[in-house]
Amino acid sequence: MIAAVNQPGVYVLEAPMGLGKTEAALYAAYQLLKNNSATGIYFALPTQLTSEKIHERVNLFLKKILDETTLHSQALLVHSNAWLNMGEEANPGGAWFAQGKRGILAPFAVGTVDQALMAVMNVKHGFVRTFGLAGKVVILDEVHSYDSFTGTILDALVTALRHLQCTVIILSATLTQERRKSLLGLSASCDTTYKPYPLITAQPNQALFAEIEVAKIPDVTVHIGHATDIAAIEEAILRAEQGQQVLWVENTVNEAQAIFQLLAARSIGLGIACGLLHSRFLKKDRACNEEIWVRIFGKNGAKERAAQGRILVGTQVLEQSLDIDADFLVSRIAPTDMLLQRLGRLWRHTETVRPVMAKREAWILAPDLATAIISPEQTFGSTAKVYAPYVLCRSLAVWKNIGDVCLPSQIRDLIEATYVPQVECDDMARHLQQLKLTRMKLEGLALVGLSKAGSTQAEETAQTRHSELETTEVLLVRSIQVAQQGVYVTLLNREKILVPQNGRSLGRKKWRELTITLMQNTLKVAEYLAPTAIDRKHILWLGDYFYLGKPEFNESNQLRFALVDESGAIRSLQAGLANEKYALTYDVRIGYQAKKT
Repeated sequence: MIAAVNQPGVYVLEAPMGLGKTEAALYAAYQLLKNNSATGIYFALPTQLTSEKIHERVNLFLKKILDETTLHSQALLVHSNAWLNMGEEANPGGAWFAQGKRGILAPFAVGTVDQALMAVMNVKHGFVRTFGLAGKVVILDEVHSYDSFTGTILDALVTALRHLQCTVIILSATLTQERRKSLLGLSASCDTTYKPYPLITAQPNQALFAEIEVAKIPDVTVHIGHATDIAAIEEAILRAEQGQQVLWVENTVNEAQAIFQLLAARSIGLGIACGLLHSRFLKKDRACNEEIWVRIFGKNGAKERAAQGRILVGTQVLEQSLDIDADFLVSRIAPTDMLLQRLGRLWRHTETVRPVMAKREAWILAPDLATAIISPEQTFGSTAKVYAPYVLCRSLAVWKNIGDVCLPSQIRDLIEATYVPQVECDDMARHLQQLKLTRMKLEGLALVGLSKAGSTQAEETAQTRHSELETTEVLLVRSIQVAQQGVYVTLLNREKILVPQNGRSLGRKKWRELTITLMQNTLKVAEYLAPTAIDRKHILWLGDYFYLGKPEFNESNQLRFALVDESGAIRSLQAGLANEKYALTYDVRIGYQAKKT
């Protein structure tokens, strides 16, 4: 399979979820390094969580191929919060390699894709990233998950990497023919044979384009059920009572929180554990939740799995690059490629011992197609704000009558049935036109960020992913008390710490440790759902620990700060409403919630 990757160029590896694409890409990188055809590796992933999990696997790989005395025997972790997980050298404003733009200079690094994308964007010091990637093996994982905005920048990155004599290895289980051509720089009209799945597409710099078939993989059959929320809740509880590990994937945080609360309430007294994973937890709580649940649902969780049944509810983070395994899956309707990724978490590990009554089965929660086509925003609800209504309708049309699906042989057919261009009429024509306009808009916005003619952007403001919503960092604590030495802060776990106004006076090590403690009690939310910004003078004492914006540049506070009372309600520093339009709460099990008042 990997013999095809033997010189710089672009290689696309399409193979089923859980087959070992990560290991295959790393082995190919090893062969190129051994032959002096590459100078290092950068492994790029969609999210911080997935990059941290792959970082662990890459370090195990490096341990096997490098001498333990080698200076760079471990890969550097490169994303905006990576320094929170690193050693003393990564203190704020400290070690040279700790900065994102410089981290890519390390011979071996793993991080989020945005760190690589900025190599081709008009950002300050972007050339440093470009120089750091030159000559390396750059592995791009989960490329199907990016929209037209990020995809446009990604295409430009792949083109630039080819000119830099890099080897680009693109990994995906669910890639459309149109997207594959775009990544390879082929015109839409280019006629390729597109051999059966799985497939390696090779476009070496010094050789001809080739499509290389790999060994056929035996099919597994997944039973697909279609149900209402109420029926799915009862089924999830029943399966968990039998000792099964149930995975429930929603498309928004609000939906995941609501379903979790229903399941947790129904599970009381049944000996079932319920968990929730999403982005609106404080960093420390999110890290704790992820460590527990990813371990239990992973390869090394056999002992804990056998102890009781569980239901893990989460958002899209559960479908990307996580080696987790469920006995039963419930998923809200989503685009076909996302549904397939979620199915890839079902019976993933062949060695897992499962309860006797377990069946390889997934239930899809979806509305009526005819109703959805007429009014998708109302019918799909908040899901229609995450995914294009046209794609949701096409996906629903493909899946609504499926009772069984054979993987991997049907992956290609399901993807193409959803995305192949076709003539539409009436409401579907309207949805398709809206999708085309949105894609054109996103591609145009992405090109602005790529243009060298405009003003150079700061890394902090450069966008590698498009969102209509501004986000902000929120610091949540239990209480504060001003003292002569500084400010005493009581955290949500009731730990009390002293925060001197002059953090640098503590010395680098203690200053870094205190900064980490404070930052672990933050989360990022949409600005309109955050506590209202307060006058800068009330939080100047945090200026040595957080970036608060610069008044001389007309920058508003970059940090929102609020208190959480004993009931979980989030209040302003004056104990009033933190947000006039939304009632804000925080709970260690549910996370941050905002309910319209």
